[in-house]
Amino acid sequence: MSLGRHEQFFIVITTFNRADYLEGLLDSVAALAPAPDGVIVVNNASTDTTAAVIEAATARFAALPAPIPVIHHELAENSGGAGGFSAGVERALAEGAQWMWLMDDDVTCVPDAIGAFAPWMGKYDAMIGRRYDAEGEPFFWQNNFNTFLGFPMPVRGNVFSSTNEFATNVGCFEGMLLHADAARGVGLPDPRFFLNWDDTVYGWLISLQRPVRYVNEFVLHKARSQRSIDLRIRHLNDSSDLSRFYVMRNRGLVGQYLRVHGRFNPVGFALGTALTASKELLRLVGVEKTLRGSGRLLAGWRESRRILAASDFTPMPPMEGPR
Repeated sequence: MSLGRHEQFFIVITTFNRADYLEGLLDSVAALAPAPDGVIVVNNASTDTTAAVIEAATARFAALPAPIPVIHHELAENSGGAGGFSAGVERALAEGAQWMWLMDDDVTCVPDAIGAFAPWMGKYDAMIGRRYDAEGEPFFWQNNFNTFLGFPMPVRGNVFSSTNEFATNVGCFEGMLLHADAARGVGLPDPRFFLNWDDTVYGWLISLQRPVRYVNEFVLHKARSQRSIDLRIRHLNDSSDLSRFYVMRNRGLVGQYLRVHGRFNPVGFALGTALTASKELLRLVGVEKTLRGSGRLLAGWRESRRILAASDFTPMPPMEGPR
């Protein structure tokens, strides 16, 4: 693809033991028009047939009329979504990527997604496009990070009723498009998050340096159906014990980043932590119809206290190069 500032457009996928979803995603990537300049698949030490799926895609993409390189970046151990995207952004920059479209393995691309992004790529260095859910309906995603609470607050209503862009200060690694300058300015995504809060904080850090926009362009489909409830101002999906632990544990990292930037308020942050726990309990009761798993919330909160008390925390450093 040669679109001036839009050159060297890479897709960065993080995957772990979801070979079937990954295969569907790569099929959709092959159908993109215009096509990306490269695809990086970060394999988080998968133990299923993920490696074979990537190998087959590599051969298929190489045989296209305009071949697309597929890079299999395999990690020695599962580093979670946060570690996967950190490794993926680092590899993409090393490969000369100017743009990095970050996505999980359980989505598929809308065929004209890159072209839909193109008008916005001349204006902004960080943006998130819209998604359809697994049933083909628009998926809700619009919020802003409240630094007093250290908590993303959902924005009610149709933010695109009178404009095609919405100013936000959070990221979403399920489809965030990022220019290399934005990544270099804040550094790599922090792998210490492992799971949860990593993209929220990364988007917030970018927003301190440059605009972040949610744009009225449908670019992805969610491929995985999830149980959910509609709370009008947001949807709550089902979760897992692993996610429950990290959503509370990573409050400690969120607090540390707020401290680094002089935005940490102990009272407000404690309230935000209570809101986080309440949301997860509502998810358990309202979506999963159980209280089993609440113990993982408590374990995560205890770990967050230890992280927040540490006096030697250092943020991810910015990188060399244009910003």
